[in-house]
Formats: sequence, structure tokens, C-alpha cells
Amino acid sequence: MSTARKHALTNTVYKQAFTDAFRKFDPRVMIKNPVMFIVEVGFVITLLLTIVPGIFGAEADPFYNGIVCFILFVTIWFANFAEALAEGRGKAQADSLKKTKQDTTARLLQKDGFIREVPSTELRKGDIVVIEANQLIPSDGEVIEGIASVDESAITGESAPVIKESGGDFSSVTGGTRVVSDRIVVRISADPGESFLDRMIQLVEGAKRQKTPNEIALNTLLVSLTLIFLIVCVTLQPIAAYVHVAIPIATLIALLVCLIPTTIGGLLSAIGIAGMDRVTRFNVIAMSGKAVEAAGDINTIILDKTGTITYGNRMASQFIPVGGAKQAECTRAAALSSIHDETPEGRSIIELAKKMGVAHAELMGTGSEGIEFQAQTRMSGTIFADGSEIRKGAVDAIKQFAITHGGTIPADLDAQTEQIAKEGGTPLAILAGTHILGLIYLKDTVKAGMKERFDELRRMGIRTVMCTGDNPLTAATIAREAGVDDFVAEAKPEDKIALIRSEQSQGKLVAMTGDGTNDAPALAQADVGLAMNSGTIAAKEAANMVDLDSDPTKIIEVVAIGKQLLMTRGALTTFSIANDVAKYFAIIPAMFMLAIPQMQALNIMGLSSPQSAILSALIFNAIIIPLLIPLAMKGVKYVPMSASKLLSRNLLLFGAGGIVVPFVGIKAIDLLMHAVGLA
Repeated sequence: MSTARKHALTNTVYKQAFTDAFRKFDPRVMIKNPVMFIVEVGFVITLLLTIVPGIFGAEADPFYNGIVCFILFVTIWFANFAEALAEGRGKAQADSLKKTKQDTTARLLQKDGFIREVPSTELRKGDIVVIEANQLIPSDGEVIEGIASVDESAITGESAPVIKESGGDFSSVTGGTRVVSDRIVVRISADPGESFLDRMIQLVEGAKRQKTPNEIALNTLLVSLTLIFLIVCVTLQPIAAYVHVAIPIATLIALLVCLIPTTIGGLLSAIGIAGMDRVTRFNVIAMSGKAVEAAGDINTIILDKTGTITYGNRMASQFIPVGGAKQAECTRAAALSSIHDETPEGRSIIELAKKMGVAHAELMGTGSEGIEFQAQTRMSGTIFADGSEIRKGAVDAIKQFAITHGGTIPADLDAQTEQIAKEGGTPLAILAGTHILGLIYLKDTVKAGMKERFDELRRMGIRTVMCTGDNPLTAATIAREAGVDDFVAEAKPEDKIALIRSEQSQGKLVAMTGDGTNDAPALAQADVGLAMNSGTIAAKEAANMVDLDSDPTKIIEVVAIGKQLLMTRGALTTFSIANDVAKYFAIIPAMFMLAIPQMQALNIMGLSSPQSAILSALIFNAIIIPLLIPLAMKGVKYVPMSASKLLSRNLLLFGAGGIVVPFVGIKAIDLLMHAVGLA
């Protein structure tokens, strides 16, 4: 996305949030946030006191009441703006997705074999449609016949088409994507309004967002604190009357607003929405906020080997001469055997040979022909213009070919072959004519940076387990190279479920990734199941997160985002409560200083007057909300560390900081008010 377009989008979101913040003053909306609803009630009361000073039968200063009323209004608007801004980002993404969702004409295959064109809105689950090149896929479904390239850029942002075919783990298709080539027959899997794209839109714009368990628990705590301080402020009036102190109603309301946790109350919803928004901008769709929250508490991650920890393609890592052959001779023969091999393994052999000094000119293959790999022969190679041949293939197949054509078997061939197998690799023998020159060591290479990423997870206190269908020797080798904590070899689908249940029985939360129908039970059992968008419908329906980029390693980033969400909420709650402690020293002495001179000792800030102290605290209480909006939206920077260190860091940074900042801020506002003559 261009910079100009980003700015235009940001400006639109800000403008919409500005307007929506006023709409949220509706009491029916505000009552969903009890803390801010109390502030709105206080705003209405001070507004009445401003318009009709003696309405409650007490003397009141309309100017003072008006200032308090205005500050309360601004406080509510700032809180509403924070929530509207978080929602606005999601709605902007939803609008972009809605442009992708368009009514199309579907070619419905009828029972009599004829094709009838119908609007996509008429399609129902179980219908079968035919889609050809350059046609949009009308709804979610599963390929039951054919193979085609599909452009999913409208959903994933990835420009490269993906192959979809029947009968595998890459058979599901998404409505709104386009078939680039060939023809496929698709069975529709969703009724109108229930497609993956529909659910994405609802989730992204917040239409289906439900509060998470932690959010509900924190909200309950905030409501409890609000009720406690409400009772305190109500009982202050008779206590003040007993000591002959007249406390204006506006002052009591200001005290209540400053004491209740308005900062976190105003930002709580925005934090939750922004957390899901961060996951969405990472091209992961979370089916609920609970899934994002659970990701932050994960103890164990179960990962597949192939395509997750490793590239999934065997790559040449070494050429091993046998039978007295020279290293250069072995390397050259391996390269020449792969001139016409366009597989990833063949290309990796060429690349490794070049690194080891084989000249590019020798690999041109002029006048040569390729020997195609066949399942019967299990060999491939090159026939040169002079009739000579160089082959590579399975060791037993090459041995049989050599013996059949009068060759001999090197004495050290079997030992070297066994050593490669023990290390988890795949050996290919190299044959020049009838002479076996050496072995190509193919290995499923661990992705770059995986060891460092697993080290980072370890610092988070998360255990990593690799599941693979490979034999124990291969599994152990890959596990050691990747740096995972444990592995399960020769794993079947039921083994994954058993492992998840075993971890959960110990009170741990488990995350896993998967893309196949056989992964669906385990994805459903896991606390966080991340399904690949390229996978089957069963996998996506079982999981509570879907990765649009189909990158299995993204589970690591999802965990970091979940932890960041929990940290942000905890940090701002700590800061908010610490703020309230500091405000006590501004307002409580101010209310009683005139009647009880000894209270002056508590005026440690040296504020100018009781009225100035109250207004300064109230103004600070209002402006701290917009100052914290960027932090609520972006999130607290996550640094991997133990829970105890994290707690100490938060208490020092946001706890101590939450006490110091109000002292500085309130004093600065008091000095400013004194300078302009309002104190």
C-alpha cells in the first residue's frame, strides 16, 4: 500500500472516530462500560448545576460547575474516541474485504448433468459448481474434481497463485478468489452470509466481538472499585457536614471521577479491539478474542516438521566420494547428473556444485539429453553426445544397475550410506558409466533462524515439541539442529491428540498448527489451533485461528501478539490504579483544608488553592486518556523474559511511573492555571 493511500486511510479513520465518539454518548451505549457511564451521570448532574445553579437546593458557583462539566464531557469523549478509533481500523479493513465480496454468477451443476447459471446468493451448502479460467469462485467450497491455479491475492495479499486440487490438503477454496488457469468442480461448503469472507468481515469490524474471560474479570474488578468509591464519596457528605465543611456537589463528583479507574475503564475496550486488529494486520484471522488471549498464556507449542521447521524439500548438503574417487571428480559427476533435473533436489545439487568450484560452462549440457526419473528405475541422469552416461538415484537401484552392466561395488559404499541414514539424511548414489563414484547427501534443511526463534520461545517459558512421521533417527537429528525441546517420531493423528491432552492434564495451555483433515481433531483439542488457509475446510472449521498466508511458523508471532495484549492490559491497569493513588494527595487535602488547617500537611504538591487542586486533578484525569491511546493501540513492546522479571519491570515502569507522572502533571496544570488567573 502506498504512503499516500495509508495517510488517506488514516485520515478517514480519524474523521470517522471523531464523529462516532459523539454518537457513543447515547446512554444505551455507555451503560455497557459502567465506569464511563458513572462519569456520564456526573456530567449530566454538573450540566444541570451549571444551567440551574440551585436545582439541588445548595449554593453553587455556575462558573466552577461549568468547568467541571466541560472537563467531564472531554473525559468521556476521549474514552469514546479511543474505542471508536480502535473500531475504525477494523471497519476500514472490513470495507476493503467487502469490496472483494461481490455477487457473482455461479455455474451450478444440476443432477441431470446440465449447467445452469444462477446468482451466487442462491447457492447453498452441498451445491456443486463448475469454475473455469478467469472466473471468480462464487463461495467457499472444496475441490472435488480437477486441478487449477487460484489467485488468492484479494484475501491474502500474496500475488503468487496457489495450486488447488481434489483429494488433498490443498482442496479448499475461498469465495471471492479467482481461478487463473484450468477448470475445477467445487462442492459449496457454506450458506449465504456464513462464508469465510463473511466471518472475516464480521470479526474484523467487531460486529461479532465478544469480551474475553480476562477482560470480563478485569471489568468486574473495575465495577467493584467504582462501587466502593461511589459509597465513599456518598458518605463523605454527612461526614463533612458533621465537621461543618460544605462540599459542593461538583467537587464530590470530581473526587469520584478521579478516584474510580477511569483511565483503564476508558481504554479497556480499545485495548481488546486493537489486540485483535494487530493479529488481523498480521494476516491471521482470530475467530474470537479469547483465542488471542489464550495465545498469550501458551505453555507448549506443537509443530509439524515438514514445511514448518524444515523447508520440506530435500536439499544437497554434501558430496561424499567412495571407492578411492577424488572429491572434485565426485562433485563434477553429481552436477552433470543433474543438468536436466528441474526438481528442487536437482537444483540444490547444481547450486552446491557451483559453490564447490564446478564451472558454469560445464553445466550448460550442450548436446546432452536427460534421463527422466521413473518409479520403476528410481534413477535419473544425463546422456552425453559421445554416448557416455552419468546417473544418480537410490543406492540399491544404482548398485543393481552397476552389477548388471559389469561394474563393481566400492567397499566403503554401504558404510557411508548407513552413516547418512543415521544422521537423518537421504543418500543418492552417483554412477559414471559402470563406476560408482560417491554419494549425494540430501537432507531436509532446517529453515534459517529457527533455532534462534525456539531460543526466544524458551525465554518466554514456552516448551516446543516437534511432531513428525519420520523415523526416530531422522527426527532426533532435525530436532537437535532446530533446537526444539522435545520431539515425537512416527507420529499419527491420534498421537498428536494424546500429546495435547497430556499437556492439558498438567494444567498447561497448548497451541498447534495444521492444514489437513487429519489435523482437525488435534486443532479442535488445542487451546490455540492455527489452521492454514491453504488447508482443508475441516481444518479451518476446527481451528480458532486461520493464517491467510499459510505460514505454519506464524504461530510464534501469534503467541508474541497474545502476550503483548496481556502485557498492555496489565501495564495500563497498573498505571491507572497508581494514578489514582497520586490523585488522592491532590483532592482529599483540597476538600478539607479550609475547615481543617492541619490537612495542609498532606498538600505535598503545594497546590495553589482547593479549587485549583480539584480542577488540576480532573484535567489531568481527562488528558491522560488520549496520551495513552497510542500505547493502547500499538501495545506495550514485548521482550521475552520470565514472569517474575516481567512483573518487576511492570511495577517499576508503570507502577512507580503511574505515581510520579500525576504529581508532575497535576502540579504543572496548577501552575498554568495560576498563571492565567484561574487558580
